[in-house]
Amino acid sequence: MLRELVRISGVAEDDLLPAIRKVHQKFGTSEYAFLIESLPPLQEKFPNEDLNKRFDEAVHAYRKARKSSLVLYDGVRETLSWLRSKNVVIVLYTDSRAFYTVDRVHRLELDPFIDFIFSPPDHEIPGDVTSHVHRDKYRLRHAQHHYLPEGVSKPNPEVLLDILADLKKPAEEAVYVGDSLMRDVAMAQDAGVTDVFAKYGVVQNHPGYELLRKASHWPDVAVEKERVTTVRTVVPTHIISNFGELKSLFGG
Repeated sequence: MLRELVRISGVAEDDLLPAIRKVHQKFGTSEYAFLIESLPPLQEKFPNEDLNKRFDEAVHAYRKARKSSLVLYDGVRETLSWLRSKNVVIVLYTDSRAFYTVDRVHRLELDPFIDFIFSPPDHEIPGDVTSHVHRDKYRLRHAQHHYLPEGVSKPNPEVLLDILADLKKPAEEAVYVGDSLMRDVAMAQDAGVTDVFAKYGVVQNHPGYELLRKASHWPDVAVEKERVTTVRTVVPTHIISNFGELKSLFGG
């Protein structure tokens, strides 16, 4: 999408990225759906224009990339089904805001496998946009969605313990799976929860991750801390290379 914005607008990437990050930080998400029409460099260059129409090709480029990349890792669906057969309560805890979380759950057809979702609430939307959150398409059929307090984010062991308290589950009975040493593994350890490092999900060395750092809503200190966190600074209790390996912790 960024490449298309640069190509169509003629505005340099180095001018767009700081503006993108500022919008993302304002709304507390790097997935802000109304990003293009909110960027001052584009507003200034194309005054009084419908920016979504002007940059329709950029929107389609984003959607095409999402469709090709948004897939489950190997073994996820089968393992979740197996865990449900063992009466394991499955909880999704994410920093992604509510609408984007539910959208992905639907696209990946995960609703039947998840018992509870804990996420931040939605951000405000522009006054001339009708929210789609409550439409039937986005209604969860099985998972129960709970909103976290505005402004809280990982790593926060107190939030993890609050979630367990809400579910009336003790920390020693929980297993937390995550692909971030800093935001997942360290948080679980601080909360006294069994931690599992999903090594297969690490993308920090992927070329596209540097773009995420530049455009992220995360504060600079969080971006840098995650960049330098390694298995030497945070030592996982369990490491899996495939989600299916999780069965071994549940008698499989």
